[in-house]
Amino acid sequence: MTRKSSTRERILDAATDLFGLRGVEAVSIEVIAAEVGVAKQTLLYWFPSKDDLVQAVLEAAVLELSVGVEAAIRATTDDPLDRIDAVVKAVFRQAVRRPALLGLVREISRLSPASGDHLHDAFEPLVQRAIGYLRREMALGRLRQADPRLIAALVYATVTGIATEPEALRAVGWQPTTSDLRRLRTELLAFLRAALAPPP
Repeated sequence: MTRKSSTRERILDAATDLFGLRGVEAVSIEVIAAEVGVAKQTLLYWFPSKDDLVQAVLEAAVLELSVGVEAAIRATTDDPLDRIDAVVKAVFRQAVRRPALLGLVREISRLSPASGDHLHDAFEPLVQRAIGYLRREMALGRLRQADPRLIAALVYATVTGIATEPEALRAVGWQPTTSDLRRLRTELLAFLRAALAPPP
């Protein structure tokens, strides 16, 4: 049982890296099987089609990101700006540890309608939780009053855009080094704090 489970996990890991770095359309089942060192038929035993594999990869990525974010939230204070800092830092840690994981984010818009709907359903509880949290904190006066849905979308777009579009950043002289990534994260956190801090 362990060996079978290990084969499935190896396929998922390889597919995550290949899809995230090269794009879903650019990677075939054969390429993934060769990367793992198994026959194509073995891969198809675990994932009957490429769509099934894509779904499994995306669900695992959502789970991995969620676990990291939840751990970061639990480890911080209840101050909303501290919590937003913690979430951003958790996402950046993922970007450093496994760039392909966030590379999958840009693939979402390229999925078939059925796959996109399925992924939307997986993300929806997280999105609604974030919106509800922002709404409550704004009502308490601990964050600047705004449309919590738009704020959640802007934070998401900013963080994932930075994490998945390094070429746009290179155009302004940024390099994907650890120190530059840390500097970028610091600037983003300062920007978000300034934008969301309640008026004095």
